[in-house]
Amino acid sequence: MPNQAQENKSTFKRCTMCKHHWSTQEDFLADPDLRLIGYQANFGHLSLGYFLFTHTCGTTIAVTVKSFENLHEGEIFTTRATGNAACPSYCVRQGSLEPCPVPCECAFVRDIIQIIKTWPRAN
Repeated sequence: MPNQAQENKSTFKRCTMCKHHWSTQEDFLADPDLRLIGYQANFGHLSLGYFLFTHTCGTTIAVTVKSFENLHEGEIFTTRATGNAACPSYCVRQGSLEPCPVPCECAFVRDIIQIIKTWPRAN
């Protein structure tokens, strides 16, 4: 039987309600029993924001942006547009999952959201 340290190495995420675990990021994203429902921004440290998923057992699972940063391959802007006239304010609305056309520091998160939404699901 694996000890706690060994179990943590082979677990990407565990459901707090039903205890289902996903060994890898790919297993998690491909699971048809998960649905991306939102994004909770952390404007002080964007990597510490959360993607919110609903699992079929009824719980909401929060996963840090940092856990999915490897999915983004494009440019990362250094200036934030939040609050200016060009900003559609998607990042301040938790349930908003639209792509953002504005060149903004937060844009990479919106890109990751689109990747997660279109990830191929297992049958």
